[in-house]
Amino acid sequence: MSPLAFLLALPIRFYRRFLGPLLPKVCRFHPSCSSYAMQALEKHGGLKGAWFITWRLLRCHPFHPGGFDPVP
Repeated sequence: MSPLAFLLALPIRFYRRFLGPLLPKVCRFHPSCSSYAMQALEKHGGLKGAWFITWRLLRCHPFHPGGFDPVP
């Protein structure tokens, strides 16, 4: 993992460890957004991974049907 991807993964790891367990499981996508983010960073690095994460989060709203959405 590149240094930028590692830095971007730190808040995701914090969320998954401390905040995620406190929240209800209501993600409409599979894999969940945090899993998607980690996979995108591992597969594409910091810059392109951040783009994929941003695009996914923009689609995460009540009017999107969700479903299976793997990292390209």
